[in-house]
Amino acid sequence: MALPLSELPVEIVKEVRARKWLALLLFMIVSFGVLAAGFLWPYKYQSETVIFIDDQNIIRPLMEGSAVATEINDRASAAQELLWSRSVIEKIAKDEEIFGEGAADVARPRLEGRIFALKQNLSVVPRGDSYFAIAYQAQSPMRAFQIAQRMGQLFIEETNARKRSESRNAYEFINNQVRSYERQLAQAEERLQAFLSENVDGTEGDANTRLDNLRSQLELAQMEKAELEARERSLELELSRVNPTIRQGRTPDAYQTRISSLEERLDNLRLQYHDTYPDIVILREQLQELRRQRARALAQEGDEPQPVGEESLSNPVYQDIQTELTSTRADIQTMNSRINSFRQLISEQAQRMERIQENKAQYMELTRDMEVNKEIYDDLLKRRERARVSMHLDVEGQGLNYRINEKAQFPLAASGPGFPLFAAAGLFLGLAAPFGLVAGLLQIDPRVRAREQLEETIELPVLVQLPEIRTPFEQRRDRRVALLVGVIAIIAVVVYLGVAGAALMGVIG
Repeated sequence: MALPLSELPVEIVKEVRARKWLALLLFMIVSFGVLAAGFLWPYKYQSETVIFIDDQNIIRPLMEGSAVATEINDRASAAQELLWSRSVIEKIAKDEEIFGEGAADVARPRLEGRIFALKQNLSVVPRGDSYFAIAYQAQSPMRAFQIAQRMGQLFIEETNARKRSESRNAYEFINNQVRSYERQLAQAEERLQAFLSENVDGTEGDANTRLDNLRSQLELAQMEKAELEARERSLELELSRVNPTIRQGRTPDAYQTRISSLEERLDNLRLQYHDTYPDIVILREQLQELRRQRARALAQEGDEPQPVGEESLSNPVYQDIQTELTSTRADIQTMNSRINSFRQLISEQAQRMERIQENKAQYMELTRDMEVNKEIYDDLLKRRERARVSMHLDVEGQGLNYRINEKAQFPLAASGPGFPLFAAAGLFLGLAAPFGLVAGLLQIDPRVRAREQLEETIELPVLVQLPEIRTPFEQRRDRRVALLVGVIAIIAVVVYLGVAGAALMGVIG
């Protein structure tokens, strides 16, 4: 049955008065226990180095677009990761100025324990946008100061070294890529050159122009052939209307006149055509025939010229028409040969166009590869120059810089709860312990201590409550015990304060 809260203070006082010795013992145990804990508590001293991030120096706007300053995102966590790295933390663990002579030659387990302790007590705390602090806690103020100071120095050195290494690696990587793309570009140009040398069909535009010209010439030749065929039909019709022979007297001089006329015509044709030309062949045959007829006329004439009798001779008009017809037919054959040649050239040009179309995709692929490689190569050239300038910036210590804004200070006081807090807390907790313990026990005590508890249990009113009566002897005994307990408590408090004061003044430590 829970005790009502209204009756709780009264019952607590009653129980404490009834058990004075137990309360005094509990007070002394708790108070002196807390005071002893204050003596034994591992106080830690903290020292820190404040780092300033200088990313707004004058070089940055001047080199904007020409160089890329090395940046570190989430700088506080990046700084902690850097300080936790094996290369950095091991340097501190083997530092003889901090851990004494022989620190670099300790056993492996001891070195690992030292590294673990360094990581556990190291912290990096942001201090705004441009500052962060490297803090270290240790039980020795001198060691905390030395490690914090050394951490700041190593961070600056390692950061600068990593910046230079990063920019140098970036430059070397881009430079290797530039050389690689130089080789690829040269190979692409060689492939394109070899392709152009093997495929000499020209471009599609040239082939189309040539094909159009051949078609135009073919059309003109076909039109000329049609005209020549119409002329052939006209000459054939005219030839059918003319008598092929005429009758007249013939003398050698008449033959000579015709021979001269034909020779003159033959000479004119030879100026334009070869001897195999059909008209020339026909004229040469006519000349041979006329020369034979003239020879016969001369043989018949004898010593005195006599008129030759009437004979049938070829009609010159007929001969002229026949000659013109022969010439026209020869022109038709020539035009047929020209048309066939044009058709063959058009067919060859069509095959050339097909080859050009087949090679067009390969040519576009080669040119596209070369253009892509050229674009990447030009971009890499620009990036290489920016990387070169960035590398020089990092070597010269420009761009993003870290510098120590506040050096590590020797800690004069321990961080966390100090001995005065333990001393004050000991008295308070010693006084509160008996009352708190009694209050907890009353809540679980099954005995009935108040009228309200009984009324709530049996649901009947309590008519009479008998008071506790003590005899004069018991009262005198209680006063003597209370006086003795009070004196002992005062002595304990005086001793407590004396010990605490001596510790604060440095008399005891």
